[in-house]
Amino acid sequence: MKCLVLVEQEAGAIKDATLSAITAAAKIGTVHALIAAEGDAAKQAADAAAKIAGVEQVLVAADGAYAHMLAENVAPLIIGLMEGYDAFVAPSTSIGKNIAPRVAAKLDVMQISDIISVEGEKSFTRPIYAGNAIATVESSDAKMVITVRGTAFEKAAAEGGSASVEEVTPAGNPGLSNFVGLEESGGERPELTSAGVIVSGGRALKDAETFDKVITPLADKLGAAIGASRAAVDAGYISNDYQVGQTGKIVAPELYIAVGISGAIQHLAGMKDSKVIVAINKDEDAPIFQVADIGLVADLYDAVPELTEKLG
Repeated sequence: MKCLVLVEQEAGAIKDATLSAITAAAKIGTVHALIAAEGDAAKQAADAAAKIAGVEQVLVAADGAYAHMLAENVAPLIIGLMEGYDAFVAPSTSIGKNIAPRVAAKLDVMQISDIISVEGEKSFTRPIYAGNAIATVESSDAKMVITVRGTAFEKAAAEGGSASVEEVTPAGNPGLSNFVGLEESGGERPELTSAGVIVSGGRALKDAETFDKVITPLADKLGAAIGASRAAVDAGYISNDYQVGQTGKIVAPELYIAVGISGAIQHLAGMKDSKVIVAINKDEDAPIFQVADIGLVADLYDAVPELTEKLG
């Protein structure tokens, strides 16, 4: 089995989600990495990808059409290459989840989404019902299109490989979509999906000002990323870039601190694989305590500032 793995990069640096996807693909068969980017970023990413353990070959398509990884531009490139591959594998990120369905539709195959283990060449497990059940699925298609839940697989080693690099002809821009703009949250805080520590806030924080006043100092002390429940996002406390959950981002940090989050199924689906979960909530019956390793039944307006102060 030959797998073509979509590489996600930023300014030439390979993203962690790609390393997890490579680990998954290596369990299926041989791994070739595809880089679709523009100019210098394509070259830098190719050099980095060639060093990843487990990658046998790196394919590079350098073109301005791939600057923002628009699905309408990248999918034709992948489809043109799939004649030589048995599976297309992408990280289960916003980019991967945008491109993979288009590839699957054009290849006329069923997509296998969000896998958490590889049971065989064509057999996988994936969560269903917000993670409350695990389904084992087996593909009968000639070619497979797979997205990988990054938190379920170890990251492939970024060093140790010596893959060959080959340039491929870009498919060009079909003109179906245009990049208009990007508003980034910015800051020095770690990216939510790769952070080792996350501090998340919920509806109990009342408003955006209170959310910032309570959550941000604790996150700063811990060097943590900031997350939020869907209820907090819907209420306008913080933008949806920070949402953790089934319809937000799936995370599995070493430490997850849930502040004023009740623990709805939607939220638990996005963070229950965290190594250590700490919950702070004044409702002792809150569902979050069922998955928490450490639970503190207390008023968050007293407990969180005190915790922040004691962290020095």
